[in-house]
Amino acid sequence: MSETANPTFSRQHKIHFSECDPAGIVFYPQYFVLFNDLVEAWIDELMPEGYHDILGARRVGMPTVHLDVDFKAVSKMGDRVTLALYVQRVGQASLSLAWACTGSDGVLRMSATQTIVTTSLDTHKAIAIPDDLREAIVASAARAGA
Repeated sequence: MSETANPTFSRQHKIHFSECDPAGIVFYPQYFVLFNDLVEAWIDELMPEGYHDILGARRVGMPTVHLDVDFKAVSKMGDRVTLALYVQRVGQASLSLAWACTGSDGVLRMSATQTIVTTSLDTHKAIAIPDDLREAIVASAARAGA
């Protein structure tokens, strides 16, 4: 992810009390929940039936198999941040994303890279990314200039 790259998908988020630890800062696992929700919202926008259909009716899992995370600065309750994802690579059965959480002050709070593998929810074995999902992901990344 380049500092000047347009995100493939992003949204604003206000840090809630429930996302913070007793020190008053985001409890780090909450970032994983926030970004899982962001991926789900992105797929909801890409696919007519949404993320629920991919997992439910189509029985295609999208588990995370690798995360590499850097925590750069704290986020506190009430902070407004931008959560952004960037498509880095689309493989046969996997997808690599970069994440960034940036404060309204422009300070990068955390960044990560994530690898997702598409699997059969019946066999739990890797399967090819469904063609329509792959096409939607590639088009989304192209619109962002990735």
